[in-house]
Amino acid sequence: MSSQAVGSLKALKAADPAVYAAIRKEEKRQRDKLLLIASENFASPAVLAAQGCLMTNKYAEGYPARRYYGGCQHVDTVETLAIERATQLFGAEHVNVQPHSGSQANMAAYFSVLKPGDVILGMDLAQGGHLTHGSKVSFSGQLFQSFFYGVDRQTEQIDYDAVQRIAEQCRPKMLVVGASAYARTLDFPRFQAIAKSVGAYMMVDMAHIAGLVAAGLHPNPVPYADFVTTTTHKTLRGPRGGVVMCKAEHAKAVDKAVFPGLQGGPLMHVIAAKAVAFGEALAPSFKAYQRQVQANARALASALLARGYQVVSGGTDTHLMLINLNNKNVTGKEAEVALDAAGIIVNKNAVPYDEKPPAIASGIRVGTPIVATRGMREAEMAEIVSLIDQIIQRHRDKPLQREIRKQAKALCNRFPFFYPYES
Repeated sequence: MSSQAVGSLKALKAADPAVYAAIRKEEKRQRDKLLLIASENFASPAVLAAQGCLMTNKYAEGYPARRYYGGCQHVDTVETLAIERATQLFGAEHVNVQPHSGSQANMAAYFSVLKPGDVILGMDLAQGGHLTHGSKVSFSGQLFQSFFYGVDRQTEQIDYDAVQRIAEQCRPKMLVVGASAYARTLDFPRFQAIAKSVGAYMMVDMAHIAGLVAAGLHPNPVPYADFVTTTTHKTLRGPRGGVVMCKAEHAKAVDKAVFPGLQGGPLMHVIAAKAVAFGEALAPSFKAYQRQVQANARALASALLARGYQVVSGGTDTHLMLINLNNKNVTGKEAEVALDAAGIIVNKNAVPYDEKPPAIASGIRVGTPIVATRGMREAEMAEIVSLIDQIIQRHRDKPLQREIRKQAKALCNRFPFFYPYES
């Protein structure tokens, strides 16, 4: 096998035409459609090369210089690089780069200091939180007693006084901070004060905002939290995976929770890709990119507000926003389907105090990481809002969907993004 064949699609095309065809169709979808899913991004060719490399062949249970397998010297190098670069990015006292996902990073943080039945307090999934912050359909809500805080009905922003009151009532052992659909800056010092006042550990799940944090455009939770978890994709623009960071006093417990507690062999090819992504995030160009992500989100929100849309909390400080569609007489599900047919990809999402079930939802969530990666700027956000608005206003109009799909593809063609795949 030549080195040129490693990670290329030539071998796949010959061996498995069905999978090859699906990948090429997905490539076309990503190339030709406006992708506005807030939790997605385009990993760089270098990240993809590392993730598709032959380090996937290597078992490496344990940690660098403390493995249970021989022949780990080179995978030790990439894991050490990943740890050092993540430490430089975020300033954590201890970093574990082995979690396979953000959810497993959260599990590791919980299991390092909690026991089943302990009380956790997190943000309500229905108001912007995440499944793993205590939802009853998640391990977090099944293993722990979960209580929730949310947002104020009027401001649609976190009411920190209410969080304090709820914490005093339920006395959590872990205060969980972070969200998957909250567009405003999180006040980590205030959360820390609340946690300390009730004797709770504090965990921040910064999966969505990690790229902004790395670029200094959102406050860093690391100085305030006992544990900080993140995914490595989303705004961080790396491979799909997780990281858990903690104060030095919890280092041994976290490492033990990850391995052997929750996982066996780490995915060394993914850890290599994490190292590459962290290296990219340390470059000056990454900060410029994150500034554009944020600027695009603000421009998109402003354009939506100007057209009479209800943007939850009145705007955004981050890379995403929620749009309440109740005043447009269309559900989130209807909007998602109609926009998809028009070449614009978003996800339906509950809005605070939503009266519709989650499978229908009253809103959509919109994010700007991918369009910024493609090179689009504020002017293009105005174009995108015009396309979105036309579809929302006439969401059952099939000919209009076909016309907007052409316009969306034309906009994407002005900002091409091609991966170096061999045909």
